[in-house]
Amino acid sequence: MTIDPVTLQILANHCAAATESMAHTLVRTAHSTFVKETEDFTTGLSTVDGKTFASPFDLGATWFVGLDYEAAINMIDVYEEGDLCLTNDPYSGFVCTHTPDVHLWLPIFHQGELICFAVGHIHNTDVGGAVPASLSRANTEIFQEGIRIPPRKLYRKGELNQELLDLMLTNVRMPEQNWGDLKAQIAAMRTGARKVTEMIGRFGLETFRAGMTELLDHAEKQARRLIEQMPDGEYFFADYMDEDSVDGHPCRLAVNMTIKGDEIEFDFSQSDPQVTASLNIPTGGNERHVLLMIPLIYVLYTMDNNIFLNSGLIRPARSKLPAGSIVNPTFPAAVGMRSLGIMRLSSCLFGAFAQALPELIPCASGDGGPLINVRTTDIATGRKLMANLDPITGGGGGTAFRDGTEGSGANFGFLKNTPVEINEAEVPVKIHRYGLERDSGGAGKWRGGNGTVLEFQTFSPNTTITARNRDRSYFTSWGAKGGSAGAASSFFLNPGTDQEVNLGNTDVVTIAPGDIIRIASSGAGGWGDPLDRDPERVLTDVKCGFISPEAAKTDYKVVLRNDKVVVDETNTLRKEAKQNGFSHNGNGAFGFNQYRRDFETLWTLENYAVLMKTIWRLPVDWRIFVKHQVFSRIKLLDDDARLGDGSEVKMILKDIAEEYPDVAQALL
Repeated sequence: MTIDPVTLQILANHCAAATESMAHTLVRTAHSTFVKETEDFTTGLSTVDGKTFASPFDLGATWFVGLDYEAAINMIDVYEEGDLCLTNDPYSGFVCTHTPDVHLWLPIFHQGELICFAVGHIHNTDVGGAVPASLSRANTEIFQEGIRIPPRKLYRKGELNQELLDLMLTNVRMPEQNWGDLKAQIAAMRTGARKVTEMIGRFGLETFRAGMTELLDHAEKQARRLIEQMPDGEYFFADYMDEDSVDGHPCRLAVNMTIKGDEIEFDFSQSDPQVTASLNIPTGGNERHVLLMIPLIYVLYTMDNNIFLNSGLIRPARSKLPAGSIVNPTFPAAVGMRSLGIMRLSSCLFGAFAQALPELIPCASGDGGPLINVRTTDIATGRKLMANLDPITGGGGGTAFRDGTEGSGANFGFLKNTPVEINEAEVPVKIHRYGLERDSGGAGKWRGGNGTVLEFQTFSPNTTITARNRDRSYFTSWGAKGGSAGAASSFFLNPGTDQEVNLGNTDVVTIAPGDIIRIASSGAGGWGDPLDRDPERVLTDVKCGFISPEAAKTDYKVVLRNDKVVVDETNTLRKEAKQNGFSHNGNGAFGFNQYRRDFETLWTLENYAVLMKTIWRLPVDWRIFVKHQVFSRIKLLDDDARLGDGSEVKMILKDIAEEYPDVAQALL
């Protein structure tokens, strides 16, 4: 059956509206601020084989377009009316991504025939484990990240599986909150089922059933048309997380992107091996896993915002994912901080796309600011409380035609902030400041957006702060076309006092009554030469508090006095700067900060290529060990031995082979 284009568009709108109704049900009835305010959840409709064909446009975690439930769905033998299934195990079907994400799917029947599924997830504030909020970079195994439930029926023929529910709630820190959110999620699934029944009544069963397939096929055609508009070629880009473990070495994500005709390939073979931290991205080797495809969907939507947002968009793409790598870890690797890994992976892909589409793709968005969770005690009642305060998001990257957005970049742009009044009402904290971090956005003709800053105080002993996704203290967001990199993120305890502590990338800290936490995300990269920025825009930025008067003069060579641009002095200063080769972190097409430039004088592409070629010959457990050995020893070489051509890495590998004969053959 072929559906005419008008009917297909109407059906697409109805399906999207159904998922938005699911999302509204969830938001209105959820208990935790992380769901009802921050909106870290998804809703959707999937085919019988688990491919999502409808998602909301504006509500929830919109970067999860294209979730694939097939493997998880197939782990349930038989579906009957009244069933509702649940899982939060990252390694069961590879749909969950990390343990706090609880996914549900509800089979929808019509006259006894299984038609499709209502699907979706919520991020629970806590699911047990080693630390409050369950997630920390310090976790080294999945067993430390809370209770794991493989695909199971939460409801069987309409009857609640009380034993399964009790098992889950016994192992979490805030069972009332988890159960409240779960009930809201169940209501959302049932809303989806009602909406599907209404659509079948409106369009007829055959049209609806054929429409699911045609929605996916049409999205694929749209994606292929857009990919064909991209210039064929190979585009390489790499970016780094600050640490591959607590106090470890930099962790590289790298992609070689190949565009050919209407297809695209992402080769992640130059990315680091799986790490002994929770940064790994659990894809199960699925070459079209949604976590890998987020940047592609963003780029396609940027090129044409009329495309259908469903799994069909990712059909023209595939990925190379070495087993035992950070993008395809093996059990029982920890994966709780996979969102940080995804952010850096996205930065890599956007860097590759920026080479193919330089006038369209923005610079790197700011990140490194965390999702802040507080575990504390209500002094008045003695009750233990736990809540997510706010996402500390970075700004959006500058583009060839506009400044980046303030405090809301591509990585976590879908997360909403929680009003200060709600945070202070639900958790015994005092918010001192929540706003933009001035001067954090990278300078450019088009400025990078500033990051956000949160400063708050707690009042109970043994209050635990979990700052998930702390990063960008060293490697900051890149600029482009002569634009500057964004400023680094920061994390301080009791700032501005004689008890000030720079917490760096620490992500779990216990504080005392009266202590103050100040945390800021990095800013985004700037696009274009800052000397080409209109001085009146610089003046406006100063008036708005986006940049300081000092930065106006230092970064843009604009002189301000009495709230006006001093034109003659500005022109003279800019002329002198151009004559003296004024540069803002330029490195070819990209602007990197000084830390990255220094790092890459040692860790050249050639040195990394030699290391990675060796890494994949080693057993999985040896890979990160050998990487650490090489990184530690290369720092000790004399300057004249650092040639950058790979020879120094080969020499170090030879030394390691002599010390560890069990893997000598692989090392040599």
